[in-house]
Amino acid sequence: MDPSWYSAAQLFGYAAFALGVSSFLQTDDRRFKLFMAGECLAYVLHFHLLGNPTAVASSLVSLTRSVLALRTRSPWVAAVVVAVNIALGLALAKAPADWLPLMASCLGTLALFLLQGIAMRLVMLCGTGLWIVNNVLAGSIGGTALEVVVAGVNLVTIWRMWRRAQPA
Repeated sequence: MDPSWYSAAQLFGYAAFALGVSSFLQTDDRRFKLFMAGECLAYVLHFHLLGNPTAVASSLVSLTRSVLALRTRSPWVAAVVVAVNIALGLALAKAPADWLPLMASCLGTLALFLLQGIAMRLVMLCGTGLWIVNNVLAGSIGGTALEVVVAGVNLVTIWRMWRRAQPA
């Protein structure tokens, strides 16, 4: 195996993977958000070590968003978080791909604060797709693996929710 798979950057990516999968295993919303906050913190360190400042900024905003979502579902708070993401993009993005994690964070914010059920999961799935593309471009092994697993879990959950809603 390539020794870069064991670099500090990749180890934080693997930690983000473990915390992210753990968050989706939680049935308690508060524990889900706490594990999600841990995932975001690991992502901050991971992307910092990979030299991806827009992903660092987006992960910091997502960390803050996860903590705020423990306290409120206010549309105003969601609007502020989205505005911060856009401002960070304007300040940090140098290439179109730099917007991927920022757009993903905006979608996640809108989903967590404004939607529920299948609609929330579909918007989160779109954000997950953006993170997958970002992580492949950034060379993030753990991050790519995490987002692919999250996409799979989300698709299965959406299917189960849809099936449950169908008349017998």
